[in-house]
Parts: sequence; C-alpha cells; structure tokens
Amino acid sequence: MSHAPPLGALLRQYAAGCAVTCEPVGQGLLNRGYRLRTTRGRYFLKHHFDPETADPAAIARQHRATQRLAGLGVPVAPPLPGRDGRTVAVIGGHAYALHPWIDGRHRHGGQLTPGQCTRLGALLGAVHAGLERVMPPSPRPPAVSADPEDTFALIEDLLARVRRHHPADSFDALARHRLLERRALLERHAGRRPPRGGSVGWVHGDFHPFNLLYKGDAPAAIVDWDRLGMQPRAEEAVRAAAIFFVRPVGTLDLPKVRAYTRAYRRAAGATPSELAAAVHRVWWERLNDFWMLRWHYERGDTRADPQFPAASALAVWWTREYDAVCDAFVD
Repeated sequence: MSHAPPLGALLRQYAAGCAVTCEPVGQGLLNRGYRLRTTRGRYFLKHHFDPETADPAAIARQHRATQRLAGLGVPVAPPLPGRDGRTVAVIGGHAYALHPWIDGRHRHGGQLTPGQCTRLGALLGAVHAGLERVMPPSPRPPAVSADPEDTFALIEDLLARVRRHHPADSFDALARHRLLERRALLERHAGRRPPRGGSVGWVHGDFHPFNLLYKGDAPAAIVDWDRLGMQPRAEEAVRAAAIFFVRPVGTLDLPKVRAYTRAYRRAAGATPSELAAAVHRVWWERLNDFWMLRWHYERGDTRADPQFPAASALAVWWTREYDAVCDAFVD
C-alpha cells in the first residue's frame, strides 16, 4: 500500500485493538483517509497530509469544534481520544486522527427531494449558528475580491500552457474555449467587482456532497473540517449550493436552491440582503477562479478534471441568468 500509515505505532496510542485491515479511501483531494478494521471495531483513520491544514494545533481546534457541535446535536464524527487524552497523534512528523467509522453514502443535489433540500439548508444554518455559540470570537477583516487585472494575466499564462501541451487533447480544447470565453466575460463585467465581504463568522469551509454522509434519508455526519475558519458565512451557503445543485450541463436547479436557502436563512438568522451580497461575491469569485486548470497545467494533478466541464459552464450560465439566480437565494 502506498503511503501506508504506521499502524502499529498509531494503535499503541489508542485503546483500539490491533489492525486487521486498512484500505485507502480515495475521495479526498487534500488529505489521506483509510477504512481501518481492528480487533475492536471499525474506524476512519485520517492522515492530515496537506501542508496548509496539517498543523497539529489547528487540527486540535477542529476537533474541539466538532466535539462541541456534537453536544448541540449537529451530526458530526468527533475524533477518538488517545490514551493520553489527545486527539491528534504525531508520528514521524505526520499528524493523524482516529474517528469512528460512519456507515453512509454521499448524495448530490440531484438525488435530494425538495424536503431534503430544505433539511440541507437548515443543517448548514445550524452549523453556522452552532459555531457562533461554541467558538471564540476571532476578528478577521473581510476578504478583498479578485482583481480582474491579475485574472487577465493568469488567463494568458494558462493559455500559453495549453498551447505548449502536446499532444493536444479534448481537455485542452475545452480549457482554451473556456479561458477565451471567460476573458471576454471579464472584459464586459470588470466594473462589477464587489467591495469587501460582509458578516464574518466561523464556517466549515468546505461544505459539499463528499463531506456529508447520509444514512437513509437523513444526514449522518458532516466530515472533513480541515478548512474550518473565519469567512463570510453567507458566502459558504452560496458556494455550497453552487456545488450541490449544479447540473451536469452547468446550470443550477433553482427551485432546489430556493428551498435550501429559505431554510438556511431561518436557521442561521441571515437576511436576504446578506445572501444577495454573497451571491454577487461568489459569482465574481467564480468568474476569476481557475483552480482546476491550475491543478491540471501547473501541478499535473488531474483529479479535479471531471468537475471542470460543469463548473466552467456554470460561470457562464450564472452571468447570463444573474437576476434569476439572485432571486432564488433571496426570495
């Protein structure tokens, strides 16, 4: 097994028995996870590998947050403490955590009924309201929105990388088309750059279908809290909707967005004006964001390639249907 975790040393730090099987779970983009079965049960073993999120103190903060949210009834999977009471095990300079195994499956928005969309919005609202209760205040200035001049330079660099890629393939053709298309959109809408963000609070930071497990029709656990931090909360609600409810052709299922957002606003206490401002900022963010192409051409990392067709089409459709999208979030 590549990148096999040091199971013997790890399990000696927990009252979790001896390893029987350990299989990689391959859906994470940042860190490494394993389905671990021992003589005492089943667990999820997480290797906090990504340098940006692997600081043991930050991981411990995430763990405290999930423990406190669990006390409020939010469906999470807090880590198990080791023999020394700590929830982060550092071995050979690498940080690990052991969680209970949660039986469940992921669901994208197309698999959710209107009632389940309502429940999803209420769940994210409960997360934001709960984090406000259990996490200490930590002022952070609102983020500055992307500068289109920087984006134009990035587009030119990516176009050059596309031209240098040989032999050219269908991904290159789509990338070139979307880059040229996005450049034209930015030229047309450069004057709509939003001001600094709005109300900042603690957020999950990466709320999407692969980080939510369902058991039957109900959410069983929100997982992967690596991006826990201070951000404009309403923007997380908009970003999540743009992932859950994007269709393969790059449009949003607006009736489901409306059901989700109404429930979110009630649970989080967010106002329609907050959501309208968040829609504008996330729309602008999408126009200026090329992380999937940067992974592909700068890193040679193709794991996000399957998401690119719908995500890149969404920015174009969202621009054309801006008023309808905004209405779905504020109605």
